[in-house]
Amino acid sequence: MQSAITVTPTRIPELLLGLATVRPVFLWGAPGIGKSSLVRAFAESLGLECVSLLGTQLAPEDLIGVPQIHDGRTRFCPPEAIARDEPYCLFLDELNAATPDVQKAFYSLILDRRIGSYELPAGSIVIGAGNRSTDNALARPIASALVNRLTHVHLQASAKDWLVWAGENGIHPWVTEYLTDRPDHLWSKAPKTEEPFSTPRSWHMLSDALHSFGPTLDEGTLKVITHGTLTPAHAVSFCGYAKIVRNAYGIDAILKGDAPWPRRLEDRDLLYYLADAFRGRLAKELPDRKEHASEAVRQTAFRSKALLVQLAEISVEVAQTVIADDLDGNPVLPAWFLVEAARDMPRLVEARR
Repeated sequence: MQSAITVTPTRIPELLLGLATVRPVFLWGAPGIGKSSLVRAFAESLGLECVSLLGTQLAPEDLIGVPQIHDGRTRFCPPEAIARDEPYCLFLDELNAATPDVQKAFYSLILDRRIGSYELPAGSIVIGAGNRSTDNALARPIASALVNRLTHVHLQASAKDWLVWAGENGIHPWVTEYLTDRPDHLWSKAPKTEEPFSTPRSWHMLSDALHSFGPTLDEGTLKVITHGTLTPAHAVSFCGYAKIVRNAYGIDAILKGDAPWPRRLEDRDLLYYLADAFRGRLAKELPDRKEHASEAVRQTAFRSKALLVQLAEISVEVAQTVIADDLDGNPVLPAWFLVEAARDMPRLVEARR
């Protein structure tokens, strides 16, 4: 399921307070962006225990219970996890990954707040969550009868929201500082192949690993844990950033002419990171039209073209990333600068094509 209307994590508590307290809600979103933690935090804010049921691990009898004979009649006894006396938050995680039979078993629980003769205590809330089929995650179609029993909210990742949360929850400073500079690296779409990809969850995992290894973490181990948690390009970039932190080697020094581009093969991750930072600086400082550029900006453009030539002498591939289009095929740098780059560096522009 897709929606043109999405919300960021900071909106979720407000929306759940108005929706989940009166009707069941289904929270949609990509893997690893914090759906489960948001539901648990919301339940805690209401003083309710959060009882999680994982759709992929349930059978129908796990919900409706097993039959027992009572006074000559059969009645079903729902499991203890559900049949509680006090109000609570029933969180149906990965609901749309459950089998059709399990989804059917949820119908009366979601709509009528009851299973058999058991009824949820007054003040209880029911919230479901799941990934979308477009995220290459396990997801089954939801029957229209179940879709119509839920209010649907679509969550999107927000670097601004996550960084506020990270600052309050002990996330490693390397992670928060890096994502402050590169907020677009917080989340990437799940790949079609089986490889790690960047999400708020995976950045949290990386933070835990950085804390665990401590300041003695060596470069080789850092590469292992970053490539084991992040999108490959983000892992390379983060390793380059770590070198900058450790060696005080930044893009400002290169722009001022105080330091050259790193040339060692083992510093290729650093070179990629610096090239990415260089591209971000140009996108920020160069105006869309050359006539709007001040003399200082024109000097920056002139110096930048020289730096591009130097970078291309080390690696055409890395230099190409500076002038490349974004993922949607739109130019990142202004056209006038790219035209001048084509004139001064035809080999680089040909490689870009």
